[in-house]
Amino acid sequence: MSSCILWFLFLQVIHHSFSISFARGESEIDKLSLLAFKAQISDPPEKLSSWNESLPFCQWSGVTCGRRHQRVIELDLHSSQLVGSLSPHIGNLSFLRLLRLENNSFTNTIPQEIDRLVRLQTLILGNNSFTGEIPANISHCSNLLSLNLEGNNLTGNLPAGLGSLSKLQVFSFRKNNLGGKIPPSFENLSSIIEIDGTLNNLQGGIPSSIGKLKTLSFFSLGSNNLSGTIPLSLYNISSLLHLSLAHNQFHGTLPPNMGLTLPNLQYLGIHDNRLSGLIPATLINATKFTGIYLSYNEFTGKVPTLASMPNLRVLSMQAIGLGNGEDDDLSFLYTLSNSSKLEALAINENNFGGVLPDIISNFSTKLKQMTFGSNQIRGSIPDGIGNLVSLDTLGLEANHLTGSIPSSIGKLQNLADFFLNENKLSGSIPSSLGNITSLMQINFDQNNLQGSIPPSLGNCQNLLVLALSQNNLSGPIPKEVLSISSLSMYLVLSENQLTGSLPFEVGKLVTLGYMDISKNRLSGEIPASLGSCESLEHLYLDGNFLQGPISESLRSLRALQDLNLSHNNLSGQIPKFLGDLKLQSLDLSFNDLEGEVPMNGVFENTSAISISGNKNLCGGILQLNLPKCRSKSTKPKSSTKLALIVAIPCGFIGLIFITSFLYFCCLKKSLRKTKNDLAREIPFQGVAYKDLRQATNGFSSENLIGAGSFGSVYKGLLASDGVIVAVKVFNLLREGASKSFMRECAALTNIRHRNLVKVLCAYAGVDVQGSA
Repeated sequence: MSSCILWFLFLQVIHHSFSISFARGESEIDKLSLLAFKAQISDPPEKLSSWNESLPFCQWSGVTCGRRHQRVIELDLHSSQLVGSLSPHIGNLSFLRLLRLENNSFTNTIPQEIDRLVRLQTLILGNNSFTGEIPANISHCSNLLSLNLEGNNLTGNLPAGLGSLSKLQVFSFRKNNLGGKIPPSFENLSSIIEIDGTLNNLQGGIPSSIGKLKTLSFFSLGSNNLSGTIPLSLYNISSLLHLSLAHNQFHGTLPPNMGLTLPNLQYLGIHDNRLSGLIPATLINATKFTGIYLSYNEFTGKVPTLASMPNLRVLSMQAIGLGNGEDDDLSFLYTLSNSSKLEALAINENNFGGVLPDIISNFSTKLKQMTFGSNQIRGSIPDGIGNLVSLDTLGLEANHLTGSIPSSIGKLQNLADFFLNENKLSGSIPSSLGNITSLMQINFDQNNLQGSIPPSLGNCQNLLVLALSQNNLSGPIPKEVLSISSLSMYLVLSENQLTGSLPFEVGKLVTLGYMDISKNRLSGEIPASLGSCESLEHLYLDGNFLQGPISESLRSLRALQDLNLSHNNLSGQIPKFLGDLKLQSLDLSFNDLEGEVPMNGVFENTSAISISGNKNLCGGILQLNLPKCRSKSTKPKSSTKLALIVAIPCGFIGLIFITSFLYFCCLKKSLRKTKNDLAREIPFQGVAYKDLRQATNGFSSENLIGAGSFGSVYKGLLASDGVIVAVKVFNLLREGASKSFMRECAALTNIRHRNLVKVLCAYAGVDVQGSA
């Protein structure tokens, strides 16, 4: 009996010793597998500096071992700047439960040996550069709870075997290049909570069997190539909190009871599809909404009430055809006053009518973006809009708004983008706009704004775009505005009544790419400082009264593509350097340019240049049909025969001229007496400058009936006697204008014709501004 007991004890000792030896052997395998893992990392970072013989491997950085056995159960090296490939020896860590390698730079494929990790519960390989397909045998990791493969370069289709991972709760494969269809086997993911496959190339439709996933709360397949209709079974998953199917090709309608079957929905992102029909009124029952994105679809009708959404942060309904142009189209805005957390409201590019309600002034002070552009909204901008102190984007463009821009707009200290273009706004631009130093874009094009451009805009030193074209703005361009060095995209002041010269400060716009100050009343010369705007690609100064030569400084505009200086009073020759620039179009028409036209660069293409209206140009390529230029150094050859031919007629003509001159001297003396008698009988009428200004409505463009090289002609009505007159205003700064004035006076005084207006008076003096 005692011998049997001893034998039994001996066997126990042997078994225990064998177990210890076996365990030590397996531990050694784990150690060697980790070293093999390290060997695949190029230039191992500091994170792996402890992986050496000085420490037990269970104490290495990122390694966690079990308590009972010295086996690796966790390997967490996320965000460790690791570069290399994942070693197949990773499959030898058979006790591994967690493997986190996200936010590194792993390349090549995910090794097939990953399927040996049967105890693995968490596998996170996101934000690396893995390539190839998802290993089909990953389905052998039957204990997986979380699988994250997002942000890689994986290709191929989703393995059907993934459907066998019945314990899987989170599956993220977003931001890859995966294609094919969604496997029907996904209906077997009975424990799934989250599926995120955004930004891939998935095709086909969503299987209706997805509706069986009763634990699903997060479902996102946006930015794929999915099509068909959204299965009704998906709307019956009452556990859904987040539904995102944006940027696909889904069509069909939303079910009317959607808000009842998805009462817990917080995020609905179905924008950029082809969905149509009405927006379900039952959405009001989904009171937990934080974001609703319906933009870029084909919905119609009115927006239902949204009164019971206190947590709503974003409502995006742009470009979907909502509204009927009726007065009550914007009634839903009143219900949004209860959404105290609202941060973004986008309803632009619809058919909303009605008056812009004052209620918008009572929206959440957290509101950052409000875009109502491209609708049919009437009324004025509420003065209380200054209450929305968090606004960074305000878009009211392309509507029918009237009235003035409220000065309270200056309270919006966070405003960056401000769009009021294509309305009917009047009044002046409030100087308080200059208080908003955060402004980056101002677009007030196509309104009826008046007055001058406020110099306070010079405070907006972050401005990238300033567009004020097609208004009735007057006065000079403030030098403060042209000192905004941040202006780099657009400066558009065209089609106004701006006067004065182009300020020297324009040279501070060194990063500006597009400048349009055409169709104003600017005078003076092109400033030499304009050559400092070396980033200019498009420059339009046409339709002004600019004088002098084309500035030589423009040769520095090496990036220039389009240059329009037409319809000015520029003189001198066309600079040859214009042919050296990489111009795609050049318009110099209707000036007083003279001399030879260059033949290089843009001047070689007749479809790219326009030089008409300059009478003294010559040369150029043959297609321009200009006369040849005469050389100043060449003289015609003389001959005796030619001298005789010329001399005889000239002598005869000279004799006739002398005889005629004596005759007319006598005649002139007789006529002078007759004219003096007539002058005493018909007194020369006197008209004050203010009468002329009143008669022509301030020499307005509406009264302009013609313009020439030396001045402009305006139609007027004298208030004193109701006589309709034509008033010609000479530009005395123009060389030769005074001589032209004297010639016209002499001609019109001595000539009578039914088509010529009788001269009533001449006025020379100063205008209301003290200018001659």
